[in-house]
Amino acid sequence: MGQSAVINQSWDSSLSTVITREEAIHGWLECVLPFVTEQWEKDGEPDYIARSESFSDYADNLRENGDISEWQCFNWTHPVECGE
Repeated sequence: MGQSAVINQSWDSSLSTVITREEAIHGWLECVLPFVTEQWEKDGEPDYIARSESFSDYADNLRENGDISEWQCFNWTHPVECGE
């Protein structure tokens, strides 16, 4: 008997297409980060907690809409703009 391998896939075979991490970050930078900056960074200092939370929420929303897989949502690192 052979050993079975666990494959960590970055896609979900039930999704016909997914966006890349780079595409997701671009969308977040364009659509979400300006709002975070306006709301939480009035003193000019980056609020890395608000940025990280907003990216996590954004990725979760992409997952719920079928734009990314569950694996992508839970395994992507945050962009550098989140201070990580």
